[in-house]
Amino acid sequence: MTEVALETAVPHAPLVVQQHLDKLGVTWSEVIDSPAIEAGRKAQAVLLGDAVGTLMVLMTQDQLLDLNRIAELTGRTLTAVPTERLRRMLDPHQLASLPALPSLIAAPYLYDERLLDQPTLLIASGTPGVLLEIASEQLRKTLANGSAARFGESMKMARLSHAALPASTAEVSKQVQAFTARRIQQRLESTIEIPPLAKTAQKIIKLRVDPNASVDDIAGVVETDPALAAQVVSWAASPYYASPGKVRSVEDAIVRVLGFDLVINLALGLALGKTLSLPKDNPQHATPYWQQSIYTAAVIEGLTRAIPRDKRPEAGLTYLGGLLHNFGYLLLAHVFPPHFSLVCRHLEVNPHLNHSLVEQHLLGLSREQIGAWLMSYWDMPDELATALRFQNDPDYEGEHAMYANLVCLAVNLLHARGIGSEPAAELTPAFFERVGITREKAEEVVAKVLEAEKLLRELAHQFG
Repeated sequence: MTEVALETAVPHAPLVVQQHLDKLGVTWSEVIDSPAIEAGRKAQAVLLGDAVGTLMVLMTQDQLLDLNRIAELTGRTLTAVPTERLRRMLDPHQLASLPALPSLIAAPYLYDERLLDQPTLLIASGTPGVLLEIASEQLRKTLANGSAARFGESMKMARLSHAALPASTAEVSKQVQAFTARRIQQRLESTIEIPPLAKTAQKIIKLRVDPNASVDDIAGVVETDPALAAQVVSWAASPYYASPGKVRSVEDAIVRVLGFDLVINLALGLALGKTLSLPKDNPQHATPYWQQSIYTAAVIEGLTRAIPRDKRPEAGLTYLGGLLHNFGYLLLAHVFPPHFSLVCRHLEVNPHLNHSLVEQHLLGLSREQIGAWLMSYWDMPDELATALRFQNDPDYEGEHAMYANLVCLAVNLLHARGIGSEPAAELTPAFFERVGITREKAEEVVAKVLEAEKLLRELAHQFG
C-alpha cells in the first residue's frame, strides 16, 4: 500500500467542522475514538423534535438522557428526530453524523451544565470514530447562545443487573409497579398475563429432553402444525444450506439437510416466537427482531463448531440461545404496553448506552432478566435461561457460562459490524481464552457468516 493510500485511509473531522471552529477561533485537535477513553470525557449531541421545532441536547456519554426531565424543563414532549429529517439537515454539510456543535446546525440547544466541569472535552466531530479535543473554556465560546441545566442521569455507578426475578408473575408485576410508580407514576396491571405455551412447543420441549426421540418423532410433531412444517421445509430448501436436490418433506429436510438437533431447536424457536407477536413500535435504527435473532444464531452455530471438542457445549442449545437471545424484548412489549413506547423513545436518544441500562432506569428490570425468567417459567433448559440472563456479562463464569459467553461474543461481533443498534463491548483476551476460541478465529467465523448476509436476511423474512 502506498503512502498516499495510507494517508487517505485515516478518518478526519469534516472540513466544514474544521472551518467552523477556526472561524470561531477555537483551538482543536483530532483524537481517534477508543473504548479506553473515559465516557465522561466524550460529549455528544442528540437532536430532538416535536410539532414546534427542533432542540439539540448536549451531554457526556456517561449520562442517560431522560426525556421526562427534558419535558419538565421545556414543557414539550420531545422525541428523537426521524432519521430522514436528520439527514436533510446533515447532508448539505456533508456530515455523516451529528456533531456536538449547535452553532453549526443553527438549532436552539440545551446543554448539561456539568459538560464544562472538565478542563478538556472530546466532542463528536460529525465523522464516526473521530473526536475533537477542545478545552472547556474554548468550548464555552460555541455554547454562548444556549441554555444550561441539569438533565443527564449519571451512569458512572450504574451496573447491568443480572439478578433473578421472583418466581411468580404477581411478584414480578409488584416489583415493576413499585419502581415505575417512582419513575413515571403510571400503574401496571396487578398481575402479568403470560400467554400459555403453544401445544406444539410443549411437544417439542418433551422431545428435546427425551434421549430416545427420533427423526420420526420430531417430523410427526412439526407436521401437525402446517405453518411450522412449511417453514422448516422452506428453511432446508434455502440456498443458504445449498441442499442437493429438491426438499420434498419435513423428514427429508431433517435427514438430508438440517439434522435432528437443528430442526428441533429451530422448530422450538419458531413455536416460541409465534407465542408473542412482534411489537408495532420499535426504536429508530433497530435491527428487525428476527433478522438479529437469525444472524446471532448463525454466528453462534459457527463459533460452536470452531471450539475444540473437549470444550464444546451442546450445539443445539447454543443455537437456540442465539435464536431466542432477544426474546425478552417481545415480552417487554407484551406485558408493559403503557411503557414500551417510552422505552423505545429513550433507546433512540441513548444509542451510546447498553439497552439494559435504559430499561432498568425506566422499568427496574431488563429484557434479559425478564426473558430468562420466562424461560424458567416455561420450564425451558437451565442453560437457555442462563444464556439469556448473563448475555451482557463477559465476566460471567458461573454454571452454564459457555452458553451466555457465546451469546455475548456473537452479539458483540455483530455490533462491531453495525448489526444491532448499540456499540460493541470490549472483550478481553481472558474472555476468548475462557470460551476456547481466538479473537482471530471468531472474526473469521462472523465474516464467513456475513458473506451469506443476503440469504440470511431472506430466511429472517420468513419468520417475520
